[in-house]
Amino acid sequence: MKFIETIKNVFKIEELRNRIMVTLGLLLVYRFGAQVVLPGIDAAKLGEFAGNFDQGGIGGLLNAFTGGAFANASVFALGIMPYISASIVVQLMQIAVPYLQKLQKEGESGRKKITQITRWLTIGICLVQAPSYLAGLGYLGVPAEAFILGQNSFTFIASSIVILVTGCIFAMWLGEKITDKGVGNGISILIMVGIIATLPVSFIQEIDSRVFQSNGGLILILIELVIWFVIILASVMLVLAVRKIPVQYARRTASGGYEKNIFGARQFIPLKLNASGVMPIIFAQAIMFVPAAVAGLFPDSSAAQGIQAAFADIFGVWYNLVFAGLIIIFTYFYTAITVPTNKMADDLKRSGGFIPGIKPGTDTAEFLDRIMSQITLPGSIFLALIAVFPAFVVKLMGIQQGWALFYGGTSLLIMVGVAIDTMQQINSYLLNRHYDGLMKSGKNRKAVA
Repeated sequence: MKFIETIKNVFKIEELRNRIMVTLGLLLVYRFGAQVVLPGIDAAKLGEFAGNFDQGGIGGLLNAFTGGAFANASVFALGIMPYISASIVVQLMQIAVPYLQKLQKEGESGRKKITQITRWLTIGICLVQAPSYLAGLGYLGVPAEAFILGQNSFTFIASSIVILVTGCIFAMWLGEKITDKGVGNGISILIMVGIIATLPVSFIQEIDSRVFQSNGGLILILIELVIWFVIILASVMLVLAVRKIPVQYARRTASGGYEKNIFGARQFIPLKLNASGVMPIIFAQAIMFVPAAVAGLFPDSSAAQGIQAAFADIFGVWYNLVFAGLIIIFTYFYTAITVPTNKMADDLKRSGGFIPGIKPGTDTAEFLDRIMSQITLPGSIFLALIAVFPAFVVKLMGIQQGWALFYGGTSLLIMVGVAIDTMQQINSYLLNRHYDGLMKSGKNRKAVA
């Protein structure tokens, strides 16, 4: 009843209702585009190609991030991932490139220029990925008769590159519009919706394997669902877990100065257990493509073939051992560059705050850095365990690989993180406009448009 009342309160707020409708409408456009096949390809003959991605693997992972558009040879086949890659590159370049560091300090105007640089870099990445995708269609299983104009014809290649690049830019525009006019972070929501779009098919395949092929029956399905919900709960805990550092603020006097008083305002600095989010997994996954690609350049070497086979199986032992190690390393790396302990200490000192027992300034920065290092270790190990958990359920329980992808890794953490972020934004509307929707007591205030 409380949940139903909350939903009613959501739609009582006109602005929030309009934002939700805009978000749903733009997501519908994105999902429609994922089903539109590239001109020059016969959609009726893509069945075998699409079937190659139903059982997980690297191809299944790429297909999950694009919501099936990759396997459909759709105009949105590149998805939003080129923009994500460009954002990561620009973010890392801000550490080493003085010009970007200067833009970062210029406020809103600097952020606009950085956004523009990211967009241009996205186009550059698309111009590399689009020809690669088209060249790999035949290798991945698209039959020659599916290409109406011929796979290597200039007309097909040129027009398809333009369409794929335009599709990615259009998806980026949809994400930005959702952020501006809708609810939540638009780019993240597009990725989440793409991942969720492949979930029903994967679950139906698992039911078919367990029930109709007598491979465990409904009991195992129920056990799998219980384990899935436990993993989701663990992921929520990882996303929300924080270490609270108590902060004491000197009480400001009427003249504007600071009065040294132990009874000043007391607050906390929340240091996240996993401050890097899913970025370490994305970095590690990008690196994991390299060994198989390099080994493929030496087809006559038995050692290279062994390496290629080991790293092509994303559920294999060696793949996941290396993958987990890279995640732990990248968690430390990304946390170090995204959590500015020195800046936090300076800001705290300027605002008249201090950590009890710690001197302001350098000592505070060192204290915060030490705490971050201590909580990053368990956070990185927990993140690595969730990332490799799909391999455990495949090997130990015989779960279908497509369904196993939802038991951890980037897919699950993105779904959990985006869902929490979106719900928090909706909660803020409810608390500001109609707070009785999320609180046990208190009067309803009239919803304000």
